[in-house]
Amino acid sequence: MFSPSEILGDDGPFREHIDGFSPRAQQQQMADAVARAIATQGQLICEAGTGVGKTFAYLVPALMSGRKTIVSTGTKNLQDQLFNKDVPLVRGALGSGAKTALLKGRANYLCPQRLEVAEEQLESISLRPGLNTIRNWSRRTTRGDIAEITELPEDSPLWPLVTSTADNCLGTDCPKIEDCFVLQARRDAQAADLVVINHHLLLADMALKADGFGELLPDCDALILDEAHQIAEIAPQFFGQTLSSRQLLDLSRDAIAEHYKEAGDMPGILEAADDLEKATRDLRLAFGQGQTRAPWRQIARKREIVAAMDMLGDAIDELYAQLEPAAARGKGLEGCFRRAELLKTRFKLMQGGEQPEGSDGYIHWFETYTRAFAISLTPLDIAPIFASHVAARPCAWVFTSATLAVGEGFEHFSRQLGLSDADTLHLDSPFDYENNALLYLPPGLPEPNASDYTEKVIDAALPLLHANRGRAFLLFTSHRALQNAADLLTRKSDFTLLVQGEAPRDELVRRFRDSTRAVLLGAASFWEGVDVRGDALTLVVIDKLPFASPGDPVLQARIEAMRRGGGNPFVDYQLPNAVIALKQGAGRLIRDVDDHGVLMLCDPRLLGKPYGRVFLDSLPAMARVRDAQIAVGFLADLQEAHLA
Repeated sequence: MFSPSEILGDDGPFREHIDGFSPRAQQQQMADAVARAIATQGQLICEAGTGVGKTFAYLVPALMSGRKTIVSTGTKNLQDQLFNKDVPLVRGALGSGAKTALLKGRANYLCPQRLEVAEEQLESISLRPGLNTIRNWSRRTTRGDIAEITELPEDSPLWPLVTSTADNCLGTDCPKIEDCFVLQARRDAQAADLVVINHHLLLADMALKADGFGELLPDCDALILDEAHQIAEIAPQFFGQTLSSRQLLDLSRDAIAEHYKEAGDMPGILEAADDLEKATRDLRLAFGQGQTRAPWRQIARKREIVAAMDMLGDAIDELYAQLEPAAARGKGLEGCFRRAELLKTRFKLMQGGEQPEGSDGYIHWFETYTRAFAISLTPLDIAPIFASHVAARPCAWVFTSATLAVGEGFEHFSRQLGLSDADTLHLDSPFDYENNALLYLPPGLPEPNASDYTEKVIDAALPLLHANRGRAFLLFTSHRALQNAADLLTRKSDFTLLVQGEAPRDELVRRFRDSTRAVLLGAASFWEGVDVRGDALTLVVIDKLPFASPGDPVLQARIEAMRRGGGNPFVDYQLPNAVIALKQGAGRLIRDVDDHGVLMLCDPRLLGKPYGRVFLDSLPAMARVRDAQIAVGFLADLQEAHLA
C-alpha cells in the first residue's frame, strides 16, 4: 500500500496522468500530514504557500482513505472549480471509483414549483425574457444549479422568484417534490464518498443544528476546510441574528402570492402585506442616503428612526395577526405565518438591542445599501461557539490556506476559532522568490493619511508601469482610493484601465489576460482568489497596509471588549488580520514556477514603524530594494525577455 507522498512522488501515477505535474516535497509532506489527521480523527492546521499544490495534497489522502469526506472551500466559484476540474483529475490519476457530489445552499438550485408560480404571476414585462431563458434551461438541466445559466447576472431579481428558502419551501407537501433539485443534491451527498461544499453552507449547517432544526450536511469522517482563513470573518453572520429588508420584502411578496392562491376571501392579508412593504421601504429612507455601517446606538434615538421602527413593528404585528387564522389553509400560508412569527420576535430583539438569551457579548449594529438595510446582533467572540461545533462533530478537521500564519506561528488563527488541540504545519512556497521576484519599497512617500497620498503612490508607480507596459494589478484598501487612482491614471497615462465595479470580477480578469498594456485596479475581493499566471501579470502594487477600517462597528466593539479584558487589540487582533490580508494581496504576483515580477508595497510604515517587521517577515524571502531604477531595470529585463 503506497502512502500519499509516494503517490505524489517521482514514481507515482500523477506524473503519467497529469500534464505538467512535477513532484514537490512540500506537497508530499502535507499529504502525509492530512492522511495522519484522517486516520487518527485529529485536527490539523496547515499553511501551504503558493505553489505547494494543497488541493492535490488533501484530495489524494481523502480519496485513498476510504472515509467519508466533506471538503469546504471559500466561494461557489472555487467550489465549482474543485468539483469540475481538480476532483476528476485526482480520481483519474488514482483510478478511484469513489462517488463524489457537489452540494450548495438551497438558493443555488431552481425550484420547479416557484418557477411555475412565477410564470403565472410575474407582471414585469422587462423580466419576461429572462424568465423564458430560465424555463428553457429548466427543460434540459440535470442538476438545477443556477450557475449553469450565464446569461443572467447573479443579482437578477428573478432568482429569488424561482429559487426557494428554508422559509418558503413547501417540503413534503410540494406538488413537485419528485422534481426537487435540492432534495436530489442532498441525496447525492448522502451517498457520496467525497462531498464538495462551501463555507457558507458549512456554517449554515452549524447554525441550524444550534437552533435545533436538523442539519443540511451528512455525517462524515473528515472535514477539510480550504481557504480556512475566511472562516473567522464569515462565521459571525451565521452565529448572530439579523433582520434585513430582504427578509421583510420577501415575506410581503410571498404573503400576497399565497393570499391569491389560498385566501382570496381574506383581504386583510393583502392590505397587511402591502403595509409591511411600505414600512420596510420607509425605514430604509429614514436611514438616509448612501451606504453606511455603524453601531445601532448611533441612530437608535433619532426621531425619524424611532417613528419608522414603530411603524415597521406595527406592520409586522398586523401581518402576523392576519396570517394566524389563515395558516391552516395550506402549506404556503403556514410557512408565511411561521416567518412572520420569527420576524416579529427578531424585530423586538433588534428594537430593544437585547442580547439573545444565554449570551453575553453581542454587537448591535446596522448596515445600509443603496436600496436595502440589515440590523444585526453579532457575537463578539466566535471561538467558543465554533469550538463547540467542532467538538460536536467527532471527525478529522483539517484547516488549510496559503495564509494562516503570522510569521511562523498559528496562535492568532487558533485563538479566533478556539482550536486548542490541533497539530500545525507551515510549508513555504517552493517557488524561487529570491531570483524571480523583487520587493520594491518606494522612498519619500507621505504618511498614509495624507490628503495627497494616493496621488504620490500613482506618481511613484508610473515609472514601473511604463517599464512594464502595464501588465499590473493595483490593489487598494478602500474604494475611494481606487476611484481616485483610476482618475489619476486616466489623466496621466494611456494604459487600458480595468476598474473594479465596471464589470464582474471574472470578466475583468479575462479582459486583463487578453489585453496589452492593461492595468487592473481592485479592492477587497481582488486581494484573493484571482489567479493570473505567466507574463500577463508581472507587477503588483499595494497602496497601504490592509488594516481594517477603525470605523467599522464590529471592529470597534471587539477592540473595546479586548481593552476591557486587559488585552492589546492592536497586537492580538488588528495586526495579525492585516498581516494575513497583505499575504493574500502579495500572493497575486507569483502564481507558477516560471512567474517573475515586482511587488511594490507603498506604505512607509513598513520601515517606519516597529510592527512593519512583522509584515516583512511574513512575506516570502525576496530581494528588497528602495531604488526605483533597480525596480524599473528588473521589469525592463523581463520585458526584453518576453519580447525575445
